[in-house]
Amino acid sequence: MNITREPGAEIEGLSVSVVVYRPDVQQLAQTLKSLAAAYDALEEMHPAFRLDLCLVDNGGLPDMTAALDALRAHGATCSIVAGQGNVGYGRGHNLAIERAASRYHLVLNPDIDLDPQALIRAVEFLESHSQVGLVTPRIGDEDGYIQYLCRRYPTLLDLFVRGFLPTRVRRFFAGRLARYEMQDLINERDIVWDPPIVSGCFMFFRASVLKKLAGFDPRYFLYFEDYDLSLRTHEVARIAYVPAVRVLHHGGGAARKGSTHIRMFATSAFRFFNRFGWKWL
Repeated sequence: MNITREPGAEIEGLSVSVVVYRPDVQQLAQTLKSLAAAYDALEEMHPAFRLDLCLVDNGGLPDMTAALDALRAHGATCSIVAGQGNVGYGRGHNLAIERAASRYHLVLNPDIDLDPQALIRAVEFLESHSQVGLVTPRIGDEDGYIQYLCRRYPTLLDLFVRGFLPTRVRRFFAGRLARYEMQDLINERDIVWDPPIVSGCFMFFRASVLKKLAGFDPRYFLYFEDYDLSLRTHEVARIAYVPAVRVLHHGGGAARKGSTHIRMFATSAFRFFNRFGWKWL
């Protein structure tokens, strides 16, 4: 399906950006399959909605023709942005955000499975709460438990304990981590207004808000770009944790990905704290 629109014109629909670098093919295909199912449910409720997927290839994208054709069969438009090299997570998404012309925009990781009702719930929440610019979902793990990915403002100790200490040692900091992860507020039932920081694995934006913020700060190559964007979003709109919007996350931490990721994590943390203020303990 091709949609003709004037430059800068907003369409009644949802744009989605997925940035990949040497992705797990099966997991990416599953993410796109779950997106198609969620879009089917959304389109049934809102027939005028259109889905525009932009897959940003930062390197190593295999042939995804079958998965993209399946999405197109559901009525979506799909495009691939390639040739820019590995420009990083935030800059990759910005390539899609700059060209988006929809009412809503979803920043989506390639390791997320959407609940079939996820898009409906997110759209309906934003339609009924005009002051909200960003919805974050209930994020579950593969065993069905909540991943506490909403955050209070971090200290260096919080980041070190959560990211790098072994599980047997982290238990001595359980109370501290619970506070940082907002475990006193995040649950299966209650909407939480204005969590300070939310995860970049699934950020459902009102596109006008995201455009006003000019997307992600491109100075972060990887890590903390979602912390930065969350804090800047509070300056122009409200953020809501909406547990009726549900996704499954297959991701892992920086410490489990090797020394290169640890260095990128440290570099981005330094940039984040320099911008927003240092908290040590």
